[in-house]
Amino acid sequence: MDRRNALTALLGGLVGLTTAVRNAAAQHHTMQPSAVNGDGRGVLVFAAATLKPALDALVAAYRTKQGAEVTVAYGPTPALAKQIENGAPADIFFAADPVWMDYLAEKRLIRRHTRADLVRNVLILAGHGSPTTETPPVIDDRFPLSQIVGTGPLCMCNPADHPAGRYAKASLETLGLWHSVATKIAIVENPQVAAAMVARGDAPAAVVFGTDIKGVSGACALGTFPEASHPPIVYPAALTMAAPHADSAERLLTYLHSAEVRSQFNEYGYK
Repeated sequence: MDRRNALTALLGGLVGLTTAVRNAAAQHHTMQPSAVNGDGRGVLVFAAATLKPALDALVAAYRTKQGAEVTVAYGPTPALAKQIENGAPADIFFAADPVWMDYLAEKRLIRRHTRADLVRNVLILAGHGSPTTETPPVIDDRFPLSQIVGTGPLCMCNPADHPAGRYAKASLETLGLWHSVATKIAIVENPQVAAAMVARGDAPAAVVFGTDIKGVSGACALGTFPEASHPPIVYPAALTMAAPHADSAERLLTYLHSAEVRSQFNEYGYK
């Protein structure tokens, strides 16, 4: 199978979400057809779905400035890593969890010298309401989480297979809050779906990344989880060992490291 056909089949699998998930995240978080029409000639980036709003804008600017062909395939970090392990023709892996970058590094599937943490994020408790300019409180062991959640649900990703879920459970356990809400948790496909649910009023609260409520009408931050309560939320990027367009991919990666791009990431809420 040539690279073009392999890419078409691969991207079809990555975007095979259920109808309910697509509808819940339809505003701007799911992949659009234009994001996956790769023809096999340009750089292919595998990126965590939570990066989509910011990365779409950055890549569009890069295409305009450089006249470069770039395709971005979004999905859960673990699934993307497994696709690369199985031979997917990705040039760059942009993950939401260093654990999965480590996974590929141990298998010698990324170019270690190109690896770097590009941005950071924060973990928040999101709820229904309008965003304010006030800084949300830092959540501690006295935070009234159980009262806020009420009968539930508290939306979050699966701790077993999604970075956002892993960070959420770690933080709740560290703060001694896990047992008070464990029976009220609703597992969702990704944090964008969780943000959409609280925005619509379908759930009283959700544990998501701070960037996941950026621009989502009806969602606000009820509190911020302290960084010490969970592993660092960093987004590493690296060239894959088998990158078909290594030179072009390295130029794109250099662009993503630039001060200009960093300031644009900041506008989307990254640190």
